[in-house]
Amino acid sequence: MSSVGQAGTPASQPPARVRGHRYAPPVPVDRPDRSVDRPDRPDRTPEGPTDRPVPPARPGGPWTWTVPTVPAAHLPLVLHVAQRRLAAGSEVDLAVPGEDSHGSGAPPLGELLVGAGFRVVDLQPVGRDGVAVARVVRERTLADTVGPGMRLLVCGVNPSVYSAEAGVGYARPGNRFWPAALAAGLVEVDRDPVAALARGVGMTDFAKRATRTAAEVTPAEYDAGFARVTGLVRWLRPGAVCFVGLSGWRTVVDRHAVAGPQPDGVGGRPAYVMPSTSGLNARTSQAELTAHLAAALALGSSAG
Repeated sequence: MSSVGQAGTPASQPPARVRGHRYAPPVPVDRPDRSVDRPDRPDRTPEGPTDRPVPPARPGGPWTWTVPTVPAAHLPLVLHVAQRRLAAGSEVDLAVPGEDSHGSGAPPLGELLVGAGFRVVDLQPVGRDGVAVARVVRERTLADTVGPGMRLLVCGVNPSVYSAEAGVGYARPGNRFWPAALAAGLVEVDRDPVAALARGVGMTDFAKRATRTAAEVTPAEYDAGFARVTGLVRWLRPGAVCFVGLSGWRTVVDRHAVAGPQPDGVGGRPAYVMPSTSGLNARTSQAELTAHLAAALALGSSAG
């Protein structure tokens, strides 16, 4: 038995990055995982790339995974599964059905790969077979969980190093996002972003670079991230977007913004900004965070 391990080389099994955590640890890619299903089942995790990657053409080269052909809006979640199955630093070639086969309106494939937690090394354009080949490196970060029919898209500042290692946003002990999300009715399952998406709540971040504190995110990263998030919103049209933490919105949109619905939306959809859920933000209580998330969800549910 072999699978893709560090730097795309064969290994007995990818390192399990989530030790003792219930959420979707990586599985051997040459052993079918019967817990995953196709994305036409919104209550189940979709397939990732094929479970039998093609070995490298030359010793030490990257393995190749073929991404299944899915409706355009489901591609980010398929890429999420791919990212979860690789150890940080792994280099692979992803054979992805190109933009022509996924329809118009989607962001460029390179942007979707960045959102899925990959660094793009090389991207070959769509060939006659309608497939683009992207050589990517799996970054130590979080992949977007986004798709069609979202009532609310939650956008954080960037992953913490702790969350990037855990594979779940807001995972650090003391962060109050998940308790508040449960209390507000956004989610039913604790610390499971795929289950959240099944309930219409997606997740992304301004910046993909994992840092120890949000203060390390640069203005340039905020600008680039806001452009990427805006493209996602225009494409997938969630009911509303909730920005967790005021710093990103204040840096890019309105430096005087206060928590609550914003006069300027994003990508043609309503925007809500709320305080950080970090335990370091002692000024905002758990009850207040819950109320903010409930208000953001209500905004998304009422939007046309």
